Amino acid sequence: MCISNIGTIELEGMQFFAFHGVLPEEREEGNLFIVDFKGKYDISAAMDSDELQDTLDYGKIHHIVASEMEIPSKLLENVAGRIARRIEREFPDIISFSISVAKQNPPVEGRAEWSRITVSGGREE
Repeated sequence: MCISNIGTIELEGMQFFAFHGVLPEEREEGNLFIVDFKGKYDISAAMDSDELQDTLDYGKIHHIVASEMEIPSKLLENVAGRIARRIEREFPDIISFSISVAKQNPPVEGRAEWSRITVSGGREE
């Protein structure tokens, strides 16, 4: 048997109250947003060393997401794109990743629980 050196880390359900949206009331009143991260990377060094510097530090990922969520944007695409670009800069060895940003109760006619955008990146993209 052979253990793969490629692992997946997920950070799901990061919750933020933020001020993203096209409508003025969205930017004034704010809304709940959920962000999910999923990334593939070579885990061989971390499996052997048991050291944080040899893995994707999900505390750092959360910090990146939180700091970008603080910057108001009209479009979720803008928010997700900024997060993705920072992930690529901070973790250049990441094989692939995806970031999903979801807005609760988007302002549409009728009822929708969430609107969501997913952006992918990394060396495989």
